[in-house]
Amino acid sequence: MKLISGGVCAAQGFRAGGVHCGIRKNRTKRDLSLIVSDVPASAAAVYTTNLVKGAPLTVTKQHLENGIAQAVICNSGNANTCNANGIEIAEQMSALVAARLGLAADDVVVASTGVIGQPLDIAPIADGMAALVSGLSYEGSELAAEGIMTTDTVKKEVAVEFTLGGKTCRLGGIAKGSGMIHPNMATMLVFITTDAAIAPEMLKKALSTDIASTFNMLSIDGDTSTNDMVTVLANGLAGNPVIDTDNDDFAVFMTALNTITVQLCRMIAADGEGATKLLECAVTGAKDEATAKTVAKSVVCSSLLKAAMFGADANWGRVLCAIGYSGADVDVSKVDVAFKSSKGTITVCQNGAGVPFSEEVAKEILLQNEIEILVSVGDGDGAAKAWGCDLTYDYVRINGDYRT
Repeated sequence: MKLISGGVCAAQGFRAGGVHCGIRKNRTKRDLSLIVSDVPASAAAVYTTNLVKGAPLTVTKQHLENGIAQAVICNSGNANTCNANGIEIAEQMSALVAARLGLAADDVVVASTGVIGQPLDIAPIADGMAALVSGLSYEGSELAAEGIMTTDTVKKEVAVEFTLGGKTCRLGGIAKGSGMIHPNMATMLVFITTDAAIAPEMLKKALSTDIASTFNMLSIDGDTSTNDMVTVLANGLAGNPVIDTDNDDFAVFMTALNTITVQLCRMIAADGEGATKLLECAVTGAKDEATAKTVAKSVVCSSLLKAAMFGADANWGRVLCAIGYSGADVDVSKVDVAFKSSKGTITVCQNGAGVPFSEEVAKEILLQNEIEILVSVGDGDGAAKAWGCDLTYDYVRINGDYRT
């Protein structure tokens, strides 16, 4: 696997772009993005588990029933959720793309992100469609990444190159996500493209399997969004033998996909609303993977632990507390905890009890912008990782006036 540049345009046959069409008041911010494949592509998606779902998700789910798509349209600044005419607006967005590009409307994935419960006017989207389409480029991933941002402070894009059946393949993605993120797929917007040839049912299997250990192990604030999803388009232009069974090529594809999704998880966690630190909790020694996942999620979701990490306070008791209420079958008397960063590693708890350590060294370790929380819960084979961020004053400030 080789990390490369290009995002959603790294793979052959994908163009992308983004413009400001007028949904957002700030004219310096792009608010409409488009990704298009030169040919119809296998497609799969996973959706938020929130019972309140944005209209675009309903429309996209219908459009992907046949496992085929060719374009993705996404606006930011308005979620198109809880609107009486939401389905109509989402369908109109699809139709506008289809008419301009000569595609079938049901081959368009639709997404929206932003404020919930505000009517979405189709007029600025319709007015901006000509500029959006004319600006499509095989180097346009960065513009598309900008157009899907809400409270994000940085663009999130990554790509990888790999080989299938002697053919060079590429897979890349862009994401938005900063707040309202909690492990219940899908709690962000992620668009992934690849030129690998893979059947729709295998693409769906790959995505559904991967998210269990990546996006479902990511939490910023404990709130599961209403709108978000992860979508993958595979247009097959790399020319590899079509992956239609769970074979060695499928395993390679899964590795490539996981390389991308883990990188995007880390980017989203690091850019959590108001965050100053990326937190990664790595759990080992559990009796099985499910137990390890439960422990890791509970630790990164702990508001008290997140606050301690903001203050560079090695309050390991908050780690044990989170493990204790997680519901995981763990022998607390076997739990070890250590904190790690670029400044080193320090053990703070062994066999469920504190050990002497230097508070000064611990603070130096925890002052870094990437912190690993290492937890061993026994001598089993179960392991898992979860990602999150610290909890700062700015999180409240950002969300205190988000709508206004």
